[in-house]
Amino acid sequence: MKHHLIFTAVLAATLYSCSGPQKPVDMTDEKKKTESKFEIGTVSEKAMSSYVRLPGQLKPFNEVNIFAKINSFVKTINVDRGTLVHKGQLLAVLEAPEMASQVQSAQARFLQAQESANASREKYRRLKEAAKEEGAVSPLDLDNALSKMKADQAVVMSERSNAASVSDIQAYLNIRAPFDGMIVQRNVSAGALVGPGKSTDQPMLVLQDTRKLRLEVMIPETYVEKVDLKQKVSFVFNALPGQENKAYISRSANALGTQRSEAIEVDVNNKDQRLKPGMYGEVKIPLVFGAKSLLVPNNAIVRSTERQYVIKVVNGKAVYADVKEGIAGDESTEVFGNLKAGDRIVLHAGDELKEGESIK
Repeated sequence: MKHHLIFTAVLAATLYSCSGPQKPVDMTDEKKKTESKFEIGTVSEKAMSSYVRLPGQLKPFNEVNIFAKINSFVKTINVDRGTLVHKGQLLAVLEAPEMASQVQSAQARFLQAQESANASREKYRRLKEAAKEEGAVSPLDLDNALSKMKADQAVVMSERSNAASVSDIQAYLNIRAPFDGMIVQRNVSAGALVGPGKSTDQPMLVLQDTRKLRLEVMIPETYVEKVDLKQKVSFVFNALPGQENKAYISRSANALGTQRSEAIEVDVNNKDQRLKPGMYGEVKIPLVFGAKSLLVPNNAIVRSTERQYVIKVVNGKAVYADVKEGIAGDESTEVFGNLKAGDRIVLHAGDELKEGESIK
């Protein structure tokens, strides 16, 4: 019983000391005080030069899909994939049996027209000689003979053109290289039926000129007017890391495509054939900015699915200002919108800060 009373007294003393005048610290108020303070920055204005990194793809300087001009069969094919060819080299020979008869028929009509024209010319010559004697030949007969001679000569010219045209078509049975290059595709073999094709059809052969390549880069609409044509672009290919190359922009499309971007091309020499069409690389396009570029810290831009904006501090209140982003740097971004140099803006802002809310 005595031990029980002592334990009760000790417990009561302990509870009394815990319930003394010292109160626990309220951390909630301190947190609210910290969150109520916003970091403020300013809009700066300066001219700057920079660059943008964009992907580029190599394309052959010249490329052609080779189709047959007329319906025919492949008689022989003299090249294969990877074959280096020269301009005018015979790539394949086609055959079309009906073409031989067409050529013979055209030549026969031409010879017949020539004979008729010769006979008309001789008849007119004789009548003209006979007309020298008064009353031997009537003027009407002489005029008719002259007209017949001219008509037959016109027929000769027509048949000559027709025969030449058929001969030219027959020459299409010999497929020749239009320029120096390499065969990169061969889709037919001897005996195959070929004919005129559409762009969606499979060609007989694909010829590419790879001694010089085109590096094609698509410039987004935002950067189109800022490309500095006076400086060289630098590029590195994924297949050859560490080997940086530099060259000037050779040409541009001067029009925006379906993806709201403009295509530019850089000519790349490839005499050693190390580079291949289709290779991708990273291209650094030099850019130049105007003298009145407005820059804001990267963390000042608030982005949502509906808009992007910065929060200005006007008379101690938050004011939303919609912006459009330009070139982004490591620390700041070019913006366009209802801003001016020196405007105070909220850094690290978010959509939890409502428009019109007081900023302390």
